Amino acid sequence: MGNNDLLERIVLNEDAMVGKPVVKGTRLTVHLILGLMAQGQAIDEILAEYKDLNRDDILACLLFAREALDHIDFVPSTKGS
Repeated sequence: MGNNDLLERIVLNEDAMVGKPVVKGTRLTVHLILGLMAQGQAIDEILAEYKDLNRDDILACLLFAREALDHIDFVPSTKGS
């Protein structure tokens, strides 16, 4: 599946989830999926918990995050270190 096809799985709708990006056809936000992965959950564990998702949906979340980061300048602060 190509990047454009994956990105089409992520939608923004002001009327759903306060306009946060969600996996199309669900109320599952990209933020939620990335958070689960950041906590160490494997893709298979997420798929077992959320039956409406498939592997491409999770890959779409990762791609969406990467694309979003390509469009911002973000450097973690080193103050206080």
